[in-house]
Amino acid sequence: MRIKLRRVFSVTFIGLLLITQLSAQDKLDSIHFLIPGGAGGGWDSTARGTGEALTKSGLVGQASYENMSGGGGGKAIGYLIENAESNYDTLMVNSTPIVIRSLTGVFPQNFRDLTMVAGIIGDYAAFVVGKDSPLNNFNDLVELYKANPSDVAIGGGSVPGGMDHLVAAMVMEAAGEDPIAVKYIPYDAGGKAMAGLLSGEVVAISTGFSEAIALAEAGEAKIIGVTSSERVDTMPDAMTLKEQGIDVEFVNWRGLFAAPGLPQDKLTVYQEVLTAMYDTPEWEEVRARNGWVNIHNSGDDFVVFLENQEQVISELMKKLGFL
Repeated sequence: MRIKLRRVFSVTFIGLLLITQLSAQDKLDSIHFLIPGGAGGGWDSTARGTGEALTKSGLVGQASYENMSGGGGGKAIGYLIENAESNYDTLMVNSTPIVIRSLTGVFPQNFRDLTMVAGIIGDYAAFVVGKDSPLNNFNDLVELYKANPSDVAIGGGSVPGGMDHLVAAMVMEAAGEDPIAVKYIPYDAGGKAMAGLLSGEVVAISTGFSEAIALAEAGEAKIIGVTSSERVDTMPDAMTLKEQGIDVEFVNWRGLFAAPGLPQDKLTVYQEVLTAMYDTPEWEEVRARNGWVNIHNSGDDFVVFLENQEQVISELMKKLGFL
């Protein structure tokens, strides 16, 4: 089973020209990032990494951050919609879960209720276990699951039926097992999921690859499978699921949204700044450090991308019994 997302790489002379123009005209003094989940998760790292690249490159004067957990991301979405006019300096990070959670009714809004700014990056999914776990690859986890699925709890930083749950079910199905039988334990972002792993509440975690890298480099966990087509340079020792005989590939996009009714001139500035960011060494440093894939689609391209993703995810969730 595969979900292929279009990857658009922007490394052009126009981007370099935009950097010069934006710096000279001082178009954007600040950006406030609204993060719909807790610290340590993929949304958090994406917002802070983007802000780091924008400020260090001089494209933005300063960046601030606000974590607003609740409702599977719905609290932050509702806040941005209800306080639109006072939040035109705010960009909210989100990802594939905004599609999933609107489909499943976790919150009543969907991406069409916001101003769609741009897709930023992609992050492969990964599975990690504790550093002292007897499991050394994903097939070890599958064998444990075969023996008794109810004894194999898999944690994740999203609600039941959310991104991490969906990936776990999808991979188990690709491994020939019953995806509906996956015992999934939800946590509020990756940091708390790691605590659940260390306490023994879960056997493994389904998470973003960038989060998995951080856990592995900290010596807290080991990566037993990645949903990329081939090994990723930033963590070459991490085995893909494909090379373990499990034919699955998945990448989770992450992008930025603004309040509804955002003035067009403000939207244009945001999109120009983000386009220019891709050509800076500061962004490449952040991207490489996190193991992200550049997925840049702006404006109408972002709208089409999301609508296509919604259709693909809907069909997948129906197949797996989540809808």
